[in-house]
Amino acid sequence: MSLDEAVTPRHTNAGGGGEQSPDRVDEYAPGGAGVIQYEWRDAWVVAAHGPYDMQSIKVLANALDTAARKRPKVVLDASGIDFADSALLNLLILTHQTAALRVAAPPRQLRRLLELTGTDTVLEVRETVEEAVAA
Repeated sequence: MSLDEAVTPRHTNAGGGGEQSPDRVDEYAPGGAGVIQYEWRDAWVVAAHGPYDMQSIKVLANALDTAARKRPKVVLDASGIDFADSALLNLLILTHQTAALRVAAPPRQLRRLLELTGTDTVLEVRETVEEAVAA
């Protein structure tokens, strides 16, 4: 699912029946970073977009913390992240310790950061949000 699709997500229940009402929260940080959160099946999805470093990580940290308290399965839709550094890497590891975190659709720069640090062997990284929710 792309960030554009996440803006108006289609929520279906686990049984594949009718739509659920979206439980969505939008938050933004200075510098263009932001998150959109919603429930999808048995997971809480946090769709992040923009750059994430020490100045902008707080909005994502708050979203992932809230998500970990709402649901045992948390999916970070990373497709909209255009920059990530060690602040994001640290946040992903901390979130992984408190919830079943899946990282979906990481862009090339983030995927490379995960590979270089070996974090891709610790975190569950999936190609799509759909795969991450189903895992």
